[in-house]
Amino acid sequence: MEMSLLCQRRGIIKSRRFLVSDALTFGLVVGVFVGSTAGYLGSIMVSKHMALVGDALSHVALPGLALGILFNFNPFIGAFAFLAATVIVTWYLQKSTTLSVEAIIGVLFVLALAIGILITPQVDLLEALFGDVSKITLTDTIITVLVSICVIIVTKAIYQKLAVSMISRELATASKINVERINLIYLFLVATIVALGIKEVGTLLVGALVIVPAAAAKNFSSTLSRYCLMSTIFGLASATLGVLLSSYVSLPAGPLVVMVGAAIFIAGVVISAVSKRLKNKEHPQHRYANPNK
Repeated sequence: MEMSLLCQRRGIIKSRRFLVSDALTFGLVVGVFVGSTAGYLGSIMVSKHMALVGDALSHVALPGLALGILFNFNPFIGAFAFLAATVIVTWYLQKSTTLSVEAIIGVLFVLALAIGILITPQVDLLEALFGDVSKITLTDTIITVLVSICVIIVTKAIYQKLAVSMISRELATASKINVERINLIYLFLVATIVALGIKEVGTLLVGALVIVPAAAAKNFSSTLSRYCLMSTIFGLASATLGVLLSSYVSLPAGPLVVMVGAAIFIAGVVISAVSKRLKNKEHPQHRYANPNK
């Protein structure tokens, strides 16, 4: 009898370990793909001076997430539906009014956040806001991998056109680039990756996955291609290290992912400041050179 109980206990312990290992593996895979894709998209967003748009857009997903929880369907579908609707409304209002993208998204963001908090069950509110890596399933992981690859492929396809529109809207128009359509596609891509990252980071912090790695990469990049590469690497690093830390210290992954990204950003600022000071010491004449000579 005692032997059978001992075997049952060992079986339970092994199954728990297996589940923890599975949850960690799924979380890491999702972190790799969402983090790197978000970093890649973020490099464009920061270059277009739309960083606050990326953050605000992430909060719009909360009502869709809440509907998924209330009516028992995949929260990703609800989140993406609300994000897609917001993108279309923003794009239309930007075309038909004099309002900026930041102003439109700002209004929609506070409205969506208020509705989301009201209709999200209190039990699930913390998970909706900050994510839960342990709830990521094999199906979620497969969807994330496939959709992330598609997002990267589409982004690469329109990247040159986005770059031209960033340099000059007039040049883009002269080059027969439909700027409005390209911007709409780009916002859809951001909405997609935001929806994918919600389970891992939560609606409150997923915007940081797009913004923080790109902001950190600015300190290490002299060209646009290098900037995109560094932003992708930092996005991947912050997501994976955040998930690993989460499993080690038993804290939510969302805040830790953001903190790792912020640490990379701070390190970049310090390294950039120190390297500039060292360059000034090596060439002090440049600081005091007479510009009239």
